[in-house]
Amino acid sequence: MLDKPLTPAGERILTVASELFYARGIRAVGVDLIAEEAHTTKKTLYDRFGSKDGLVQRYLTRRYGLWCDHVTQYVESLEPGDARVLGVYDALDAWMRDNHRGCGFVNAFAEFGGTDSPVLATIESEKNWTRSLFARLAAEAGYPDAEQLGTRLSLLHEGAVVMGTAGARDDAVSVARSVAAELLTALAAVRTGAPGGT
Repeated sequence: MLDKPLTPAGERILTVASELFYARGIRAVGVDLIAEEAHTTKKTLYDRFGSKDGLVQRYLTRRYGLWCDHVTQYVESLEPGDARVLGVYDALDAWMRDNHRGCGFVNAFAEFGGTDSPVLATIESEKNWTRSLFARLAAEAGYPDAEQLGTRLSLLHEGAVVMGTAGARDDAVSVARSVAAELLTALAAVRTGAPGGT
């Protein structure tokens, strides 16, 4: 996903806002604080983003792009097959080391769910992208019903994020990965008719 280029002041505002929105919550952070921390003025913020809502949309769009780039680059460095499917969990584990408040999109949904905010479409798009990534990688690995498998794998992925943050389980991602590996092994056994298949 590509953002339109920003001026240096715009980039500074977006960087500061992104850090504050993620750390403190979107509604808890006002434009006065963002402008102060970015060493600029509210007028400059409004000139670059139109409104706080515009800045929030840009924050989520930028975060979406960063996540997509991170996980895509990670899995494409691996051999095709199960390694790439499971590699999404490894990419998530690396991502979470610098994102201790969990999923920024889930956090945003907690604040904007039930409204008509345009950010909800970006949140839904990110969730659909991750599910579709699992489905595509599963199909490339030769699994039938890849769409359904992608949904199951993405549910493990989302649960790991919640348990790793709200549930304070340091092993949440590794547990999700091991469950996913067991699922792939069972499905492979069914596909080949090997012992252990059902």
